[in-house]
Amino acid sequence: MALTYKKSGVDISKADKLIASIKTIAKTNNPAVLGSIGGFSGFFKLDLKNIKQPILAASCDGVGTKLKLAFYIGEHETAGIDLVAMNVNDLVACGAKPLFFLDYVSSSSLKLKDLTAFIKGISKACKESGCFILGGETAQMPGFYESDEYDAAGFCVGLVDKKEIIDGSSIKNGDVVIGLASNGIHSNGYSFVRKAFSLKYIKTNKKLFYRPTKLYVKPILSLKDKVKIKGIAHITGGGFSDNIIRILPKGITCEIFKCSWPIPEVFTLLKEKTQASMKEMYHTFNMGIGMVVVVSKNDADKALRVLKKEKANAYIIGTCKKSHKKSVIIG
Repeated sequence: MALTYKKSGVDISKADKLIASIKTIAKTNNPAVLGSIGGFSGFFKLDLKNIKQPILAASCDGVGTKLKLAFYIGEHETAGIDLVAMNVNDLVACGAKPLFFLDYVSSSSLKLKDLTAFIKGISKACKESGCFILGGETAQMPGFYESDEYDAAGFCVGLVDKKEIIDGSSIKNGDVVIGLASNGIHSNGYSFVRKAFSLKYIKTNKKLFYRPTKLYVKPILSLKDKVKIKGIAHITGGGFSDNIIRILPKGITCEIFKCSWPIPEVFTLLKEKTQASMKEMYHTFNMGIGMVVVVSKNDADKALRVLKKEKANAYIIGTCKKSHKKSVIIG
């Protein structure tokens, strides 16, 4: 019998069905989005009338080994939310408003039910973040992945006026560090988690281990409109030290007060199970703080009020001090 692409493991008709489903899920009537999903490129009309020096910001990220939990637990919408969150949270950390999102999903064979749920998660997170799905790529790569598994990457573009870029350069002695609560582990540290606990245990306790990454776009943009934000750090891989230090200017140390916010149960459980040091825990996980914002001492109370109004749990978790070198101290 003659060989066909389908017999080789690539089912184009399945891909067409998935694209049709994506078109329905991601449908928008916003005039900024030109055309529809399925073309060779996506088009977005920029509105620059209120921006003097428009700067495009871009981010790229994935979900990491948390996807292994999605496959085992069988809940893929959460993974779609994670994919968007890891990108838009990075964008808003520099003061940019997310505009549009693209995804790349690759699998050995398309499992329409799982991938449709995944795309629904992407759409849900994009809507909450005020951006649009502009397009993407769905690849079938037979034999490249385990059966029924897939990998994904997300790409997001945002817009910010040059004078409003938040880069941490104005952080100084006496500034206050505010932490926005996380939703648990988010999307970093799952290699550690899977080494500590069996997938069966994680599935049984999925409310602890498998929660979507929190989206911070709306509260941060609202805060930016009302308070001068000096620096923002998205607490991802590398925990507190590796992420906060990226926004500190030379000669500034950030001192974090460990007991200033409630630590979610999942991190206590992880520490007890693994006997990991506190240093290791804070270097691996977000420990209950998904985003850090630095403001002047005079703006701290107002910032907390704004964040509370946005239904974001926030706490004063530290301060900035002069130092001979920039560093992050957790004590």
